Amino acid sequence: MTVSAFQTWQSVQNEVLRRIHAREWKPGDLIPNEIDLAQEFGCSRTTVNRALRSLAESGLLDRRRKAGTRIAAQPVAKATLDIAVIRHEIEEQGKRYCYQLIDRSLRVPPAAVSGAMNTRAEDPLLHIRALHLADNAPYALEDRWINTGVVPEALQEDFLKISANEWLLEHAPYTRGDIAFLAASASERDARDLGCPVDSAVLAIDRLTWDKDASVTKVSIHFVPGHRLKTNL
Repeated sequence: MTVSAFQTWQSVQNEVLRRIHAREWKPGDLIPNEIDLAQEFGCSRTTVNRALRSLAESGLLDRRRKAGTRIAAQPVAKATLDIAVIRHEIEEQGKRYCYQLIDRSLRVPPAAVSGAMNTRAEDPLLHIRALHLADNAPYALEDRWINTGVVPEALQEDFLKISANEWLLEHAPYTRGDIAFLAASASERDARDLGCPVDSAVLAIDRLTWDKDASVTKVSIHFVPGHRLKTNL
């Protein structure tokens, strides 16, 4: 790559990554400062700062004020996982997407749910249970609670034609989330909806999203046996 090509922070980041992976800069090495790198790459210091900051956030660089920037001695690779629209996920596989609403009700949730979502025990939440299908075969079972105190518009949506998964991503902003992956055994009810034997091993994703300090939604998504989850490092 020529010097003239280093005009974006992404291009600077890619060159820093290349040097790290090629061991031109080894773990623990102190790398040149931002001014020197900006001069070498023929770009602004701001561009270099943005690139190094991104790599520090990913765990590859250790940046300390007045001590400079070093290659992390024990870099931690972090996976990036986006909240996917299940419809898009199925359609990208070349399959036909279908959606079935199983239950929509406003009711007081179990204590474990209100506790996790930091809502009052007596406050009703909107409960959605729905099945996502690929080529008419069960693909994922969505069991979701929505905090209508934060997303009151959800009360006006019947979720018959659009899933809560897709609707929330379009209408409810969030600032952070907690996510857990686990191997679960399909309960009798889940097995019936997923079309698999009771106690089948299924991949479950539990996710809780927040808008600042207020919970938006808590969802458990169970995938059919054999489902594979892919992400990027």
